[in-house]
Amino acid sequence: MLRLTALAAGLLLSANAFALSLADLSQTDASSGLKDALTQGAQVAVQQLGKPGGFSDNEDVRIELPGKLGKAAKTMKMMGMGEQVDQLEASMNQAAEAAVPQAQALLVDAVKKMTVSDAKSILAGPNDAATQYLNKTSREQIRAKFLPIVKQATDRVGVVQQYNAFAGQAAALGVVDAKSANVENYVTEQALDGLFKMIAEQEASIRENPAEAATSLAKKVFGAR
Repeated sequence: MLRLTALAAGLLLSANAFALSLADLSQTDASSGLKDALTQGAQVAVQQLGKPGGFSDNEDVRIELPGKLGKAAKTMKMMGMGEQVDQLEASMNQAAEAAVPQAQALLVDAVKKMTVSDAKSILAGPNDAATQYLNKTSREQIRAKFLPIVKQATDRVGVVQQYNAFAGQAAALGVVDAKSANVENYVTEQALDGLFKMIAEQEASIRENPAEAATSLAKKVFGAR
């Protein structure tokens, strides 16, 4: 009995010895592991969204006409003009899918620029702390990349001019947000929101299950408590 007790105590001490906390991690490990995981999350999000159906087949990020315009679109469908609405919404989602791959290099660059101090606060932060950091540091640059691609894609659709005219009037009346006043700005913002939403999901998943991390260092960092 004494031997069993001693063995159990020894195993418990051993387990405690191997359990890591954030304080036990070196600053280099903490920073490098976070960067590995965040790069992985960004790449997965881009791969998921930057393909045919990436937006249109995903209910969480699918782009539809906003606010009162969306209600007007339903009326148009009831009046037999649904084909125009469907064409515009399909174009909006395809434009977002075409633009998203441009984000990957900018996201990876933002990860590389992360400081050790950033990494420590992110690891101790909420489940989307790293995503918030990326949104803050790279959104403007990604928007600048997305906008011309989205504009080129949506310009091919004849109803875009109708959207812009209608949305411009609606924005002037306060019915639609100013960012939605033309189709390229609206789609660009929706694409950005969808991208960071998917990155946040990847981040939360890795935090919850560190074994999903692609590198051993990321597993070690997110396995720390």
